[in-house]
Amino acid sequence: MKTVPIKLGPLALLLTVISICLTTLAVLTAATAKADMRLAEKYADTISSRYQLEAEGQRFLAEVRGAISEGRVPDIEGAEIGAGSVYKTFERDGVTLFVELSTENGVSIRQWCIYKEWQEDDSIGSLWTGF
Repeated sequence: MKTVPIKLGPLALLLTVISICLTTLAVLTAATAKADMRLAEKYADTISSRYQLEAEGQRFLAEVRGAISEGRVPDIEGAEIGAGSVYKTFERDGVTLFVELSTENGVSIRQWCIYKEWQEDDSIGSLWTGF
């Protein structure tokens, strides 16, 4: 019986390629997970500040309703009183909440607007702007 030697060259090459592929995928997975975590933290900070603004607006609404129900003029720091309306602007982390309440026939919400001023991101550098 004749013995055939086993050639390990192709097998070693295949295992090397598989190892490189698995290492590349592991690095990409770790980088993606880190980027996802940063994005999730940024989103959580944004939502947290917006909820805090909403809570401040709700407190303002409750104070105005309480004052009107007692028959007195609302005396709230930072609030402006106009003809039949009370309004106040709240700011937190670059986000603004504008609340305007009607004080005619009880208290009702005229405007409840939350916004953030947009600023162009020019950190990309000098890109071609066209003709």
